[in-house]
Amino acid sequence: MTSHVIRIGIAGYGNLGRGVLAAIAQQPDMQLVSVFTRRDPATVKLPNPAVPVKRLQDAQAHRLDIDVMILCGGSKDDLPVQGPELAQWFNTVDSFDTHPKIPQYFQKIDDAARAGGNLSLISVGWDPGLFSVNRVMAEAILPQGTPYTFWGKGVSQGHSDAIRHVAGVRNGVQYTVPIQAALDRVRVGENPQLSTREKHTRECFVVLESGADPKRVEHDIATMPDYFADYDTTVHFISEAELKRDHTGMPHGGFAMRSGQSGTGDPQVVEFSLKLASNPGFTANVLVAYARAAWRMKAMGQTGACTVLDVAPGWLSPKPAETLRKELL
Repeated sequence: MTSHVIRIGIAGYGNLGRGVLAAIAQQPDMQLVSVFTRRDPATVKLPNPAVPVKRLQDAQAHRLDIDVMILCGGSKDDLPVQGPELAQWFNTVDSFDTHPKIPQYFQKIDDAARAGGNLSLISVGWDPGLFSVNRVMAEAILPQGTPYTFWGKGVSQGHSDAIRHVAGVRNGVQYTVPIQAALDRVRVGENPQLSTREKHTRECFVVLESGADPKRVEHDIATMPDYFADYDTTVHFISEAELKRDHTGMPHGGFAMRSGQSGTGDPQVVEFSLKLASNPGFTANVLVAYARAAWRMKAMGQTGACTVLDVAPGWLSPKPAETLRKELL
């Protein structure tokens, strides 16, 4: 591998963007060139004031200064617009995580990246991302088997937002919690058929508006279609001070598993797990490692969209192949 310093741009400076900035500082072969924001650049203060903050709408003018642009917008509203637009001008890496819409998003990014002669890695993170790689490997190795994915214990941003929209709720967070008994059944090779309710519970910590009826709020949360109705849901009512003290972090994690049998008929279980103190902090580190792979793949002449399933693990590391063979193989 070459000793080229990979010049990185960050598009969006929320929780994920701040995590990416911190992750770049851990890498020996990367340099943060600039941060791009939709806000007034003068209002964005970076830890290193020497790094310029620029307007996102002016990004195209800086295409020759950046090797890889890491996109840190949200999957619901930001990336569907920003992804194709920026893929025309830059090699990009993003964390688009709306699973059912990945095929359509991939096609839009592929069209834009090919038109600009760039390479774009989409849906990089831990799920989709690292869990996806594990699921593909486990299925290929154990074609006779069943996949299982458990999330948590961790804060679900989408479900937390949903409870904050319930009448009578001032603030709140929701934790997705895997059911230990279900995990144990998979781990011992039972190969169980599990319903949605049998795999996870949902635990809510809610601050009520003054005068709100807690029983009605609890009912409205627990019966909410698509979010809570299919789960055993517990609602805890707490103060704003308790929420800020105990629930401002963003922990998460989970398990990607496959239970099956090898050709010899023996039961086999594959499990990959993560325990994360900060979901955006870890996702940022994954994005930065894959930015190195994106730059290398473009240097090999590849263009268009691709995913973590197309990336060789060695391309993530700053170490040369001979060192990886000696130290990690």
